[in-house]
Amino acid sequence: MDEEATELAVGTRAPSDAFLSELFPESLLAATDKALRTFEADVEALRDQGDEQVFEAIKRVVLVLNEINEEHDGAGYETEEREQLCLYIDQTLTECGIDVPALAARRGISRTEITDDWRDW
Repeated sequence: MDEEATELAVGTRAPSDAFLSELFPESLLAATDKALRTFEADVEALRDQGDEQVFEAIKRVVLVLNEINEEHDGAGYETEEREQLCLYIDQTLTECGIDVPALAARRGISRTEITDDWRDW
């Protein structure tokens, strides 16, 4: 987005070719960043906790992201962003020492399904 803004300012990009700020308004980015930072803190506090506490943290972040998406007319997260958010959740859990494949297996799901019970985006 910064690159697009710079190109607009110096005239190397036509306004008709600028769309990132419309697709990703500051309100979407700020709210998403806040939700993910909160999730990181929640997961960090979960070290050595049980599966239910981990899934509660996943549920909380997914529900917040659902709200953010809805506040942006259901178009806040497109396919690529959805995939990135799911990957981010998985990576955050992994970086905090949670074995995501084992966590998912104990629930009878695959690691790619850990957000599915709550995710609307």
